[in-house]
Amino acid sequence: MSDKKQEVEVDAEVEAEMTQEVNEDGQQDHDQGEETEESKVESIEPKKEEVDYQQKYYYLAAEMENARKRFEREKEVLRKYGNEKILSGLVDVVDNLERTVGSLDGELDEKMSNIVAGVEMVQKQLLGVLNDNGLEQLHSLGEIFDPNFHEAMAQQEAEGKQDQEIIVEYQKGYVLNGRLLRPAKVVVAQGSGS
Repeated sequence: MSDKKQEVEVDAEVEAEMTQEVNEDGQQDHDQGEETEESKVESIEPKKEEVDYQQKYYYLAAEMENARKRFEREKEVLRKYGNEKILSGLVDVVDNLERTVGSLDGELDEKMSNIVAGVEMVQKQLLGVLNDNGLEQLHSLGEIFDPNFHEAMAQQEAEGKQDQEIIVEYQKGYVLNGRLLRPAKVVVAQGSGS
């Protein structure tokens, strides 16, 4: 019997320990329930901070994106029009080459013909480089006067021409990437037109 008595005592001890553990676990669960309510209240405040930080992040991200786009636009404008000053100077060189070729009309000996041909080749090459950089010549003769692209130097009566038709071009005009670099200086027909 003593073995049975010992088993009963051991079972009673094990049962007492288990009951004590269950009571402690229940108390811990109850304590955790109180803590979760407190932590919920505390977690609301950090969420407000998170929202503030998130809004600041989105604002700064949008600001950076806008700055990047603005930088890209400015870079594109610089690429298109940054060489405007040097190109306007080269336009005068093209004009001088045209005047040189135009003044050598007439009968020329072989040497002079070769020189004129060389000057014309240089002129074409220079115009090609200018075109590659976005510069275009305005062709005004026979066109109707447009104050956005032409500067009228005079008006003349001309038979067989429309009113406001360009009959003489003193100086060619140029456009750089769609923007007027220099207006063409022209003489405009005045009259009834036929």
